[in-house]
Amino acid sequence: MKIIAGQYKGRIIKTANGQGYRPAMGKVRESLFSMLESRGLQWPEINVLDVFAGSGALGLEALSRGANYVLFIERNSKACLIIRENMAMLDIPPQKARVVQAEALDFLDRCSHRPFELVFVDPPYGRDMARPSLNRVLRSDLLSHGGLVCAEIETRLTFEPQFHSELELIKDKHFGQTRILIWRKT
Repeated sequence: MKIIAGQYKGRIIKTANGQGYRPAMGKVRESLFSMLESRGLQWPEINVLDVFAGSGALGLEALSRGANYVLFIERNSKACLIIRENMAMLDIPPQKARVVQAEALDFLDRCSHRPFELVFVDPPYGRDMARPSLNRVLRSDLLSHGGLVCAEIETRLTFEPQFHSELELIKDKHFGQTRILIWRKT
């Protein structure tokens, strides 16, 4: 898989494979980042939380485009190793990114990290983890005021976060079996 734009454009990164892993395809990532940038994101000011990071493609793309910092959360040790290998291969300094091996929901319950301006929630399909993940992000104040949260879910999944009054849905786009939702915290 290739990084689409920015400092690492064209660089090939390793991806995780196995049950539950489906790295965001280039077309989807390109469209997602275009949607984010059209909303006025200024990458050098953005701290990113990548929940269910897999091989880290979304967070690495954000770093390539100039994100200030990315925190990757992934439970699988092999996937965490792949993210670390990709960071080393791209020469990403340790102060720009951190990988935490943890169950996403447990981590979100206990995390007291800085607020993030952008949160990616990309849970494994078929496990109904998008809603509880998003609810925990909002409950824990991990998303800054005006921050964006992006969820990648199955197209067929009906989805309404519990804390919908705190979020304004600003994009809902389908790509085959994938659906991208973007909200802004009000």
